[in-house]
Amino acid sequence: MKKFNLREISSLLLKDGQVFDLEKESSKKATIFVKEGKIIKPEKRRPAEVLSLAGKYILPGFIDLHCHLREPGREDEETIETGTLSALKGGFVKIACMPNTDPPLDNQGLVKLVLEKGKNAGNAQVLPIGCATKERKGEVMAPLGELVDAGVVAVSDDGDPIRNPKMMRNLLEWTKVFDIPVIDHCEDKDLTADAVMNESAVSFKLGLKGAPDIAESLFVYRDLILAERTGGKLHLAHITTERSCEILAWAKDKGIEFSAETCPHYFTLTDEMVETFDPNYKVNPPLRTKRDVEAVKEALSKGLIDCITTDHAPHLGQEKESDFASAPAGIIGFETAFSLSYEELVLKGYLSLPQLVKKFTINPAKVLGIKCHSLAFGEEANLVIFNPKREWVYTEEEILSQSKNSPFIGRRLKGKIEAVIIGKKLFEF
Repeated sequence: MKKFNLREISSLLLKDGQVFDLEKESSKKATIFVKEGKIIKPEKRRPAEVLSLAGKYILPGFIDLHCHLREPGREDEETIETGTLSALKGGFVKIACMPNTDPPLDNQGLVKLVLEKGKNAGNAQVLPIGCATKERKGEVMAPLGELVDAGVVAVSDDGDPIRNPKMMRNLLEWTKVFDIPVIDHCEDKDLTADAVMNESAVSFKLGLKGAPDIAESLFVYRDLILAERTGGKLHLAHITTERSCEILAWAKDKGIEFSAETCPHYFTLTDEMVETFDPNYKVNPPLRTKRDVEAVKEALSKGLIDCITTDHAPHLGQEKESDFASAPAGIIGFETAFSLSYEELVLKGYLSLPQLVKKFTINPAKVLGIKCHSLAFGEEANLVIFNPKREWVYTEEEILSQSKNSPFIGRRLKGKIEAVIIGKKLFEF
């Protein structure tokens, strides 16, 4: 089965698609002309190809500011080439990869290696995130200036929190110099030691060690008051709990500057799924309760959570096929993220479609301090074609990621990314 079609285009007319003005959160029917990889004014000369997009949307390319590409070190799980191709299938034209590779991205050489491999792959653009501390051990600050010079867009020890509050304060102060965010994985590991799921009635029923919700919210609160004191650029990774959302609301009312993200599985799935003992429901942070899921959706609708990210985390089949407690945490997420978000948030009334698109485009661009793709004349083509009416089944055979660890395999989804244009390349899915 052919998984996708790739071809080069010299000139292409995208006819009668719906185009958003994201700032005004409105859309109108429009025609977009792409020539030699640029968006230009339509010419009288007949284009090489015309695509009729009636009933479909032409969106700017998405940005994922939290994913794991595994290279260097675990190319058996994912490579930069396979990961960036999988990202494109989900509509992502830029992806920020976390530094918890082996070895971790704490020096210029490794950052440049990732950038080079991303460029050579020719798929989604790779934006490396550097380590906040050397070897992600939390003891010595990484050489931030050298990492920024090499091309990192943020720093994080993701997978591990910045446990020492003095270190977190210093990072927030130093990164102000470079105008990049510190992305923190909020988890008090003293409270989550040996935990394999959320602490709840379900964990007690199953006899599994649970991680309490306060393990996240304690660090959310700590980071926010440090951000207030330092004026540093703080981004909070994968928010999952009602208590954390309440703290975000408090911080917003207080005028503290911050940004935050969540992932589709945290507003789509609950800890009740763990009753199947399927390791594909094991993630970190863990799946939470129905009440937490509702709180995350409300936080998205109120703008307390700015961005939706994938936390794409590939693992081998044999790793995930072990018992639940021993299996590694994490799931792949590029190819289902937008459809799940459309189904759970737009079709259920939490967000309008333009508001959802902003959480995949404008907002992550602001967090990283990079330019958001636009549909203006003269801009390089970075476009996503989305069909809101198309239903499709997510099957293992069509997954472009090298790993297949997803709890959504077999699920019928509403809304499909049908094509992505980057420069002169047209990817059809």
